[in-house]
Amino acid sequence: MQTKINTVAVLGLGAMGHAFAVNLAKKSFNLRAWNRSEEKGSDLVQYGATVARTPAQAVEGSQAVILMLANAEITLDVVTQTLASLDNNAIVIQMGTIGIDATQQLNKLLQEKRPDVTFIDAPVSGTKQPAEMAQIAILASGNPDAQPVVAPVFDAIGKVTHWLGDVGAGSAMKLVVNSWLIGMVQSLAESQCLASQLGFTPETLWSVLEGGPLAAPYAKNKLAMISEGTFTPQMQLKWALKDAKLAATAGEAGQTPNLQSITEIWQSAVDAGFGEKDLSVIAQYLAQQ
Repeated sequence: MQTKINTVAVLGLGAMGHAFAVNLAKKSFNLRAWNRSEEKGSDLVQYGATVARTPAQAVEGSQAVILMLANAEITLDVVTQTLASLDNNAIVIQMGTIGIDATQQLNKLLQEKRPDVTFIDAPVSGTKQPAEMAQIAILASGNPDAQPVVAPVFDAIGKVTHWLGDVGAGSAMKLVVNSWLIGMVQSLAESQCLASQLGFTPETLWSVLEGGPLAAPYAKNKLAMISEGTFTPQMQLKWALKDAKLAATAGEAGQTPNLQSITEIWQSAVDAGFGEKDLSVIAQYLAQQ
């Protein structure tokens, strides 16, 4: 295992991955990056980053590799492409939401093909704006000896890191956290629909919540989006649906009836063309039913 990390490769430059890359560069890490659409990484050159044409090129010379990709299938494929190019004793940090089974598959792949590599399972709690401000929470699991080594990397991109146990524990907790968030957004959307039917605006609803025990800042942000009707994505509904399905399949259906129902509703909204917008757009979809 590496004892100090100077160069970090970030594979996947969507809203979250791009924010990680910028924050790492600002903390003086040498940055290497790759994205399927090269234009997403072009602005990173101003921070001294090397933007590679392939994931294999991106990981060369990197003591740590951050994976922040769309889903499990893409993540496993990209890692397979990099196996021969990973530095000796590199640390691979999986930070996307790919579920428990895929996380274990990825861990097994690295153990079999690159046993010198340390794998850290570290999905995050947060969306685009908190990621840009390095205010996300990191749900980490894996070899405890790696904790002090990766700490400077995590400190550069997040506010707090929770170490939860063996590989897979981080991904498991991410599903738990997501189930709460998904349920809250659906409930908030339904409450706003009811408020509208009874003559109240989103602003009035928030004014009643504000200052009390139910005044979650996340709810304020989502109600503002609902009021504006813009739904500029912090997290696209289609990716929230992916996360909802992962959470729904991880638990007993009889114990998570609301989560099971939400996946059906959100699937209908994505099928109706709402998938590219922020997940709070579910309020607009429900209002049209």
